[in-house]
Amino acid sequence: MKVARLYDFLDVRIEEDPVPRPGPREALVRTQACGICSGDVVAWYIRKKAPLVFGHEPAGEIVEVGAEVEHLRPGDRVFVHHHAPCLNCRACRRGEFVQCPIWRASQIVPGGMAEYFLVQETNLFADTLLLPDHVSNEDGALVEPTACVVKSLNRAGDVAGASVLIIGLGVMGQTHVLLAKHRGARQIIAADLIASRCDHARQLGADATINASTHDLVQSVAEVTAGEGAEVVIVGPATVDAIELGICCAAKGATVVQFMGTPPGTSLNVSTNDLYFREIKLVPSYSCGPTETRAALEYIGSGVVSARHLVTHRFALEQAAEAYRTAAEDRSAIKTMVTFAK
Repeated sequence: MKVARLYDFLDVRIEEDPVPRPGPREALVRTQACGICSGDVVAWYIRKKAPLVFGHEPAGEIVEVGAEVEHLRPGDRVFVHHHAPCLNCRACRRGEFVQCPIWRASQIVPGGMAEYFLVQETNLFADTLLLPDHVSNEDGALVEPTACVVKSLNRAGDVAGASVLIIGLGVMGQTHVLLAKHRGARQIIAADLIASRCDHARQLGADATINASTHDLVQSVAEVTAGEGAEVVIVGPATVDAIELGICCAAKGATVVQFMGTPPGTSLNVSTNDLYFREIKLVPSYSCGPTETRAALEYIGSGVVSARHLVTHRFALEQAAEAYRTAAEDRSAIKTMVTFAK
């Protein structure tokens, strides 16, 4: 089978691998669509994993199941989470699925950018979801990124009636716009350095957009919030500068969500006096678990989030190198999707 193996940032090669064979409690899936994640194109983050068959946002059709698998069968279309928890440890019982040691160790084999991938037992039983007939393969491939946004907004608290600032308008920022609007945010402010992404966010329902390449972000947020700042701030870019800006834009009593990880060794210099007396809550939100993937599929199934909202570029597996470069470098790209021949 063909796979897209990443050797370094911007170095993706199409190679041949054997088709995996499922064990008694495993399944083999023929990939139909796989998105390229924002994290896949962060150089420091992906380099520590390379070489690998990249891609962890797949949807596909089951072609074979092991003898002990009864809840799924060949022909079923599924979303498969590349990480899945044990559901039994202390972290899982608290709902902190990404802190489960099994979650971190689990995987799909060899990865999503392959004609077939193996779903191991933990992933198959804990976080593989049957796709409804009306949910397309591309929509199914949006479950994992949408679930990350579900978790982010859950950790932000109740956004209903709140002013929400979203910094960074790649696919995750745009998905925040869709879900914050659906959850009843009073005011959605969307900011990016790229004008076309600001325009896209406005089309998806943002009430105000700020081009941070031409306007001072802190001043602009103050102007559109009558000097109060935003009550919820989602910081998408994986930089300390962006987090500091987010805190500066926050209203008293606000929650600031750090959505992406920063490179190892970076530190945030924050005024604890300011944080204390303004009662700013700084909350990280990393990935997602089974609770969020199920909620995400409901949003997708009801049309709140869909490929028509987000997917701007499509490529075949043979074009994976071009797809990767597009996701990494094309400023017009929102979501880049790789689709597979049936």
